[in-house]
Amino acid sequence: MQWNWQQPDWPNFDYDAAALQAAEERFLKGAGVVVGAMLHADGEEKDALTIELIAQETVDSSAIEGEVLDRASVQSSLARHMGIRAEHRRANAAETGAAELMANLYQTYDDPISDQLLFDWHSMLMAGRRDLNDIGRYRTQSDPMQIVSGALHAPRVHYEAPPSDAVPQEMHGFIAWLNQTAPTGAKPLPAITRAGIAHLWFESIHPFEDGNGRIGRAIAEKALAQTIEAPTLTALAETIHRHRKDYYAQLQRASQSNQLDDWLSWFADIVLAAQERTLTRIRFLIEKTRLLDRLRGQINERQEKALIRMFAEGPDGFAGGLSAKNYRTITDATTATATRDLADLVRLGALRREGERKSTRYYLAIGE
Repeated sequence: MQWNWQQPDWPNFDYDAAALQAAEERFLKGAGVVVGAMLHADGEEKDALTIELIAQETVDSSAIEGEVLDRASVQSSLARHMGIRAEHRRANAAETGAAELMANLYQTYDDPISDQLLFDWHSMLMAGRRDLNDIGRYRTQSDPMQIVSGALHAPRVHYEAPPSDAVPQEMHGFIAWLNQTAPTGAKPLPAITRAGIAHLWFESIHPFEDGNGRIGRAIAEKALAQTIEAPTLTALAETIHRHRKDYYAQLQRASQSNQLDDWLSWFADIVLAAQERTLTRIRFLIEKTRLLDRLRGQINERQEKALIRMFAEGPDGFAGGLSAKNYRTITDATTATATRDLADLVRLGALRREGERKSTRYYLAIGE
């Protein structure tokens, strides 16, 4: 099988720009709505909102690769890197490095891409790793860079990237294109089109020994942010994580041809879904802050602990709602105390109740 980079038209990607026009317009319109929603938060509320959104992306981007990060530790590390006051929490090297990369992306979104920027990102992301030969530089291994699955004696090769000695030249062409197609470049491209091509092109080169997926998604986020001239909070990694299996299947199919219509159509749907998810999360987090502020002094520590635990589940909440049993587990309350606490939270407008007796479930009363 010939991969995309082995074909004579590489990297002259072919696609129907007109087919993406409606999605591009929806993205720009949605970006304005997201920016408008952020204007409803100010001061410490906006800082906390920003940290929560970036932390979610950091955790989900690593989760796509099967790495589990502690959200609270990532939030603490992000706050430190961004100069925002927050509760200090110990973070391991992976959490600190991933947070540093995302903070840098947010703070320098408008800077052009360069080899050195990517080397810096890789050094951040691979902090604490002792099993890699090449950190903060492109791979130099002589063995083929392959994405494989299956048993060691019969591996299935999903993709093979260009050899290591070709990577510097491949990246030179990629970086030149990425900067030329920026909004201020000589050949600007629309946001989704540029981000989608950039992500696939970078993944096709696979220039690093590890971390290519996370850096590739950061590049896509950067491309989106540069178009709207604001640090993006698009929940791209969160949405891709929800469609992880399809994401890898789409990347594999797209790596076999330089005709990108199917890939860009799929990617556009993901970006628009991510943007809607972002707006939902922003509204949810703003309402969370305001609800807790309104309830201050009216609820006890058990009730506050339960509400914070429910908010930690995000806009989707507990699957099937919060039961009295869940409440007792979270708070160590007795059955009678749990009943009183939950009834009080319903009376205060913090929760809404559905069902009866053993089927009774409670949901956050926000966004209604």
